[in-house]
Amino acid sequence: MRGVLIVLLFGLLAGCAGAPQAPEPREMTLQAATDDTLREVVGLLQEEGYVIRHADAELGRVEAVMARWPGYRILATTVTDDDGTRLSLTAARGGSPLPPHLLDPLLAELQRRLGLAPR
Repeated sequence: MRGVLIVLLFGLLAGCAGAPQAPEPREMTLQAATDDTLREVVGLLQEEGYVIRHADAELGRVEAVMARWPGYRILATTVTDDDGTRLSLTAARGGSPLPPHLLDPLLAELQRRLGLAPR
């Protein structure tokens, strides 16, 4: 009987551990070339202390990490569309997604660097 209770307890605890949530992206369309956008994203993240782990201009993708605890990760993806470049940023800290509004300062600085900031 005791073994059955232990198995039930572990079953209940395992049911509480759900799948990790995917980070919600912060998206923006920029009236700039995709290559220029990616180049500025890489430069901005490096200046902020991130290490670029992967960057692929053909795929329009940049992954950057900050090594200090608990570990920050930013993923930037770009797609060329009719209006310019659609940029999507997601962020995670210690494996948990961060709210997308925390990326707004990076997006504002990126707009400034590309000469697209509102005056």
